[in-house]
This record gives sequence, C-alpha cells and structure tokens, in this order.
Amino acid sequence: MTQFLFITDLDHTLVGDDEAMAQLNEALDWHRRTHDTKIVYSTGRSPSLYQQLLSEKPLLPPDAVVTGVGTAITYPDGSPDSLWWEKLSDGWSRDRVLSTVAHFADLELQPAEEQNEFKASYFLDAAIAPDLLPELEAALQSQGLQINLVYSGGRHLDILPQSANKGLAMVFLRQQWGFEPERTVACGDSGNDLSMFMMGEERGIIVGNAMPELRQWHQENLAPHRYLADGHCAAGILEGLDYFDFL
Repeated sequence: MTQFLFITDLDHTLVGDDEAMAQLNEALDWHRRTHDTKIVYSTGRSPSLYQQLLSEKPLLPPDAVVTGVGTAITYPDGSPDSLWWEKLSDGWSRDRVLSTVAHFADLELQPAEEQNEFKASYFLDAAIAPDLLPELEAALQSQGLQINLVYSGGRHLDILPQSANKGLAMVFLRQQWGFEPERTVACGDSGNDLSMFMMGEERGIIVGNAMPELRQWHQENLAPHRYLADGHCAAGILEGLDYFDFL
C-alpha cells in the first residue's frame, strides 16, 4: 500500500449510506495517517451548502475542497487557491454570460446560493436540452466567451469558464501535489462528475446508484481504468478501491 490521491463527489456518492461511509472514513483516515494519502471533496455545492453538509454528516477533514463544480479550490485554513482563480479568469465575463442567456426564455436562473463569480447556474428541462444547448453554446462563443457547459440530473445547467470543471480541478491538484494518474482515483454519480472520468488514466469509480446519463456514457466508453460498482454510495467506493488495490 502506498500514497494515493482520493477525490470524491459528495451527494449520492460519498454521502448516502451512513454505515458504509463510516467504514470508508475509517479506512481512509488510517491510510492518510500511515501513507500521507490526500483526500479531496469535489462537489457541485456552494461553499455555504458544503458547510451545511459538514454540520449534518461526519465527513473527514479534507486536504482540499473543490466547490461549485470546479470553480473554486479551498484549503483547510480557508484560503482559496489563487493560481486556480487566475486560470479561471482568462476569457471569462459573468456579465456577458448573463446578458447572453437572457435571450433564452427556457433557462431559469437558480437561487443566489448556487451562483458564484465563475458559475452561472440555471434550470433547464431535459426535453428541450438537446436542441437548446448547442444554440446556447454558439451564442456564448459568438460573444468571445470561452465557456464550458455542464448539464446534469436532467435539470441542472452550469455555465463555467472553459478551464473550470471537476476534472480539470482534479488534474490541477494532482500536478500540484505530484501524483501520477495511476495513483489518483475519482468517484462520482452524475453528469457533473463526468469530466473526472475523461481526463486520462486517472482511476475512476462510478457508484452503483449513478444517474442514467453517467451509466450510459460509461457503457459507451468502457476503459480498464474505470470501474462501475454494484454497491451504492460509499459502499460502491469501497468496492472500487478494493478493485484497484488502493485499500
């Protein structure tokens, strides 16, 4: 057993089965104390909603937290990663994003707590998403915006800077800390986790309760470095970590 980088989504991935999460926490805590393994939470939640989850569930203290679908990286002392902030700023204007999206009546702005400087989030009905998303992307690009559209759960649309998503944040931290792809494992359950499974040779664990959008993509893109678990939530993560011989 050696050091590895563990990155996981929270809702319906790490969180969802309290008994399995307690077992996983115990294993990861031992591995971090023994081998200096790094633990990262990568969530679509805003910082405030992440703090709310901390008050509800016994999560291990992480070595970094990625919030807002990859739009912020924060360390245990509360400090943001300034280099990541600089990367996201290039080619991004939230004001121009909002003014462009205003022409699309079918997009409904999500509540204020779901927004941040590098994330404009909307509700979008799944029935019209296939036709609307290409039009929206073209309209945003015509304004000179370098953007990344992340649609998940058949309802949630996040408009992000081109260099922002969970996968790119994972690679950034992996390189900052000097981990090889084969010593990095990412866990998720939905479309906003997809980018973590598309970067390269990083190991991927898709939990058994994953949404159809992610399961379908996996079946169409089978790869030996990615594993679809039978177990749900943390039980699926434990299954995947055993499969890849991390634990």
